[in-house]
Amino acid sequence: MRTVFRQTLLLRSASLRSCPRLLCTATKQKNNGQSSEEDQSQNEQKADLPPAADKELVEEKAKLEDKLNELTDKYKRALADTENLRQRSQKLIDEAKIYGIQSFCKDLLEVADILEKATESVPKEEIKADNPHLKNLYEGLVMTEVQMQKVLKKHGVLKLNPVGAKFDPYEHEALFHAPVEGKEPGTVALVTKVGYKLYERTLRPALVGVVKGA
Repeated sequence: MRTVFRQTLLLRSASLRSCPRLLCTATKQKNNGQSSEEDQSQNEQKADLPPAADKELVEEKAKLEDKLNELTDKYKRALADTENLRQRSQKLIDEAKIYGIQSFCKDLLEVADILEKATESVPKEEIKADNPHLKNLYEGLVMTEVQMQKVLKKHGVLKLNPVGAKFDPYEHEALFHAPVEGKEPGTVALVTKVGYKLYERTLRPALVGVVKGA
């Protein structure tokens, strides 16, 4: 009996010692199985997409990005060109509004010159109350000349009478140079014919005599 009981205890101890080993072995086999399945799945994915395809995709992406940058640059240039064209067109429109009457104003300058000469030609000593006809004619010419200058000024036409001013080749035309005592060289000493400007544009330069340096 003792012998049988001792053998039974020995068998139980051996079985208990073998159980953890069996559990560890089973766990390792399970983990190894899962790892094998994952590796197999990754290998299959890599097999589906060869390395050459990855390289082609990268190259295609780079080409598309270059094309996008090129189109964006062209679009910006087109916008800039359109804006420049719009500004130039607007400038031409504004200048046409301002200077569209230039030819008409030039024709009126001759009328203004005739009125000015007419008033200057009347002897001041003859303008008396006992000579009412000449007096009324002179006053009418002066009023007409004043009104003419008001109309011209209203439309941007300014009279140039630059006596004593510095000579400006854009506004004055020098007929002669002569030394004048007490005058600074390069200044206008005499105006033989007044000039006119339409805003910033010279319609007719003033005809002048310029002081010459010693």
